[in-house]
Amino acid sequence: MSNRLGGEQSPYLLQHANNPVDWYPWGDEAFRAARTQGKPIFLSIGYATCHWCHVMERESFESHGVAKVLNDHFIAIKVDREERPDVDRVYMTFVQATTGSGGWPMSVWLTPELQPFFGGTYYPPASQWGRPGFVDVLTEINRAWRDDRANVVKSASEIVSRLAQLARGQDEQRAPDAGVLERTVQQFAQTFDTRRGGFGDAPKFPRPSELLFLLREHRRTGAAAPLDMVVQTLRAMALGGMRDHLGGGFHRYSVDGNWRVPHFEKMLYDQAQLVLAYLEAAQASDDPFFAQVAEDTLQYVQRDMTDAAGGFYSAEDADSLPPNAAGTPGAPQHKMEGAFYVWGQDEIRAALGEDSLVFEGRYGVLPNGNAPFDPQQEFVNKNLLHTAQSIADLARASGKAPVEVGEILLRTRQILFDRRRQRPRPQLDDKVLTAWNGLMIAALARAARVLAGGGRSLDGLDPAPGYLAAAERAAGFIEQTLWDAGRGRLWRRYRAGHAAIEGFAEDYAYLIFGLLELFQASGHARWLAWARVLQARQDELFWDREGGGWFSTTGADPSVLLRMKEDYDGAEPSPTAVSAHNVWTLAHLTGEASYSERAAAALASFGGRLEAQGRAVPFMAAVLSASLGASEQIVIVGPRDSAGTQALWQAAHQRYRPSAVMVLADPRELAALATHMPWVAEMRMIDNKATAYVCRDFACDAPSTDAGVFQ
Repeated sequence: MSNRLGGEQSPYLLQHANNPVDWYPWGDEAFRAARTQGKPIFLSIGYATCHWCHVMERESFESHGVAKVLNDHFIAIKVDREERPDVDRVYMTFVQATTGSGGWPMSVWLTPELQPFFGGTYYPPASQWGRPGFVDVLTEINRAWRDDRANVVKSASEIVSRLAQLARGQDEQRAPDAGVLERTVQQFAQTFDTRRGGFGDAPKFPRPSELLFLLREHRRTGAAAPLDMVVQTLRAMALGGMRDHLGGGFHRYSVDGNWRVPHFEKMLYDQAQLVLAYLEAAQASDDPFFAQVAEDTLQYVQRDMTDAAGGFYSAEDADSLPPNAAGTPGAPQHKMEGAFYVWGQDEIRAALGEDSLVFEGRYGVLPNGNAPFDPQQEFVNKNLLHTAQSIADLARASGKAPVEVGEILLRTRQILFDRRRQRPRPQLDDKVLTAWNGLMIAALARAARVLAGGGRSLDGLDPAPGYLAAAERAAGFIEQTLWDAGRGRLWRRYRAGHAAIEGFAEDYAYLIFGLLELFQASGHARWLAWARVLQARQDELFWDREGGGWFSTTGADPSVLLRMKEDYDGAEPSPTAVSAHNVWTLAHLTGEASYSERAAAALASFGGRLEAQGRAVPFMAAVLSASLGASEQIVIVGPRDSAGTQALWQAAHQRYRPSAVMVLADPRELAALATHMPWVAEMRMIDNKATAYVCRDFACDAPSTDAGVFQ
């Protein structure tokens, strides 16, 4: 029988709808039950593609014995942290402050007034690995609540008071200077893994914000070291096991320091941000390898993570049923991490025949699997594909020409890709999140500019739509389904025909980021106009008038105890950092001083944080780097699809220009553009030819029809 989660839309909540635990969704019904029954709340926060969330469900939440303890003594609430980052953020701050670490599944115990008093992450059903057993924790907390409730409530109230002091972020406001950036580069250099790429040791997470910052510092200063760190890191990630070498895209992170063993979930926000990083690295290094990786990743997203109406799904799970599990004696009948992606050597040889040796050499396939590289020994006798040998080395070893080796690899990848498609797929989290779609729109729009199109097919299916068309289609989908223009309200989540949950600052910030990239790629004024409307609404709802920057929430929901302002760029950049970039871009597109003033105030709000620990806020440091660099406005006036216009447009993107805004201005739409960018109103084609205007602080050089102006 379904519990109260059966009527929800979140794929994560629906995963728990048939648990014997009497789950409530976050809301007044649960809060009233806790107050009426005098029970503490057990709050469990996770997300649909979280491996350890699945483990804890299987071990504890599907257990009738555990469920009885929970149901008798607690009000149990489930929260999808991707739908409700505001709730997650409050209690993650508590868990990190009291335990020194955090993660998902997150387990927190609250008073009926929603104040936390105990928390952690994953708990095994019984004590093991140095972790207390879940039932033991429940029993002890129930005893404390029964026998010492007054002290528990008092302690929780004091904890919330202390957390409130942390919620606003840095109070010190100062205008940061270039010295901050130099020190931040040194912070990254001190932790850089010179042998394997990345920063620090295992586990290694992709954190594209830090790579974008280093690329900008390379461009601003001309120093080679920041570019070297980026190139080595991105190359190691692309060659290692964190990349899906058959289907494209990247897994969440590497559990080892060599980038060999991934945690297999695939997140939309990782794909989007990594595409941006690889595209910028391709421009900065002039190495086409990075552009190829970006295209490979975009093909994956367009093939496997795109809704029929144009939006982008959130994630694919790490876990799936092993191949041929059903009906095979002795085979595991529950989902296992990585089962969709790993291979036995015998499977590969049966599928590839005489071509197998080349494939095995390329991707490090071993007879007993490459489990010796697996720190947790989860994949015994299985191979996790990674690039082990170059094509040149394989050609020498096999006596074949490099071209022939390349053809074999293309052929064998296709065969195994098709074979893999017959396996049980990982679960797809098919909710559409506004914020993450904004990032993906930005990635596609940037690809349209840098790669001039798109549409190659990896898997033999119809070619993917061009990158610009895909970005515009997604933006149109968001506009139609998640934007209530009449009420000026942006929704966060869409699924199964329903939009819900009022948008947070990150939804506005990331979508505006995507629209500004889309405007620059397309030249269509409608995207700039919508970005400006959204920016005004974001400022109205979230701007901190006293301290600068943007709060994460409106503060209107009484169930969210703290109105927080994020000042850390983690797997996703903070809303204030992205918004600072947005208003800086708007200032250079429109020339309006109000945007420049807001960008400066946002940077000042992070001044203390940048000074003390720039490495924690690399996206904001990237904004500062761009603002201190040589800013350009580049406008190309000409019919959008003419050969001359495209030649100038491609020439403008040959060099890496992170401090430039670029606009393709079709003469037929110049009046619409001038509504928002009055400084372009008088720009014209010369001799009826596509013409480039290169401007600095809105002072333009002589217009030119020669692509050499960009050299």
